[in-house]
Amino acid sequence: MKKGKQVCEENEPPSYREATAGYEEMEAQFAWDDKNIRRTFIRKVYAILMVQLLVTVAIVALFSFCAPVRFFIQTHPSLYMASYLVFFATYIALSCCGELRRQFPWNIILLVLFTLSMASMMGFVSSFYNTKSVVLCLGITALVCLSVTIFSFQSRIDVTSCQGVLFSLCMVMLLCAFTFSIVVPFGYVPWLHAIYAVLGAIVFTLFLAFDTQLLLGNKRYSISPEEYVFATLSLYLDIIYLFSFLLQIVGGGRE
Repeated sequence: MKKGKQVCEENEPPSYREATAGYEEMEAQFAWDDKNIRRTFIRKVYAILMVQLLVTVAIVALFSFCAPVRFFIQTHPSLYMASYLVFFATYIALSCCGELRRQFPWNIILLVLFTLSMASMMGFVSSFYNTKSVVLCLGITALVCLSVTIFSFQSRIDVTSCQGVLFSLCMVMLLCAFTFSIVVPFGYVPWLHAIYAVLGAIVFTLFLAFDTQLLLGNKRYSISPEEYVFATLSLYLDIIYLFSFLLQIVGGGRE
């Protein structure tokens, strides 16, 4: 059979063999181009993300370590509300308006406003914790992010196919938050708050792995290279929420 197949291929007209070879060469070129586009996309996302994280760490450090700045923001809670409004408006714009987040320079402007507002909110929250707790949580967050990134690059486990599990965990968190909001007015329950914070840290660690694998594009689902702003936004929020939940778990109040 193998010899017969070889004879048939030799008897095929040259035009057919040239067309087949040309198709295979074109297919290989498209695959190579797609890999190059994906690599450029990953580098762009991580470059923007590193700038966001550096800005956030700088603002958190300023609000936590500088006593005059810390006193000023703690005595002006309206600044937190203003930051939250900017965060909410820019988040809705970047998440819901696909054309807007792909349109330069508006996508970058909105991303800058989003980052500054979120960093200010995290700085405000961190100012109420002692500096050792803030530094410890920053270190733990960095280690978790590094571990999740290595896992996402090396693991054969497809987290992108576990959307139902992530949705279920989000619903559990929502129920815990609803229960917490009912119980707190009648008295603070430390163990309930600890459970909620631990669950939140686990959920956003999983979301970080999910969004990282979407970015890499080597699993069942992937994100389009055109959506570099949305990919950066997702990873940044995962890291920020992870830091905030870790701060609630191990953070100590400022005296």
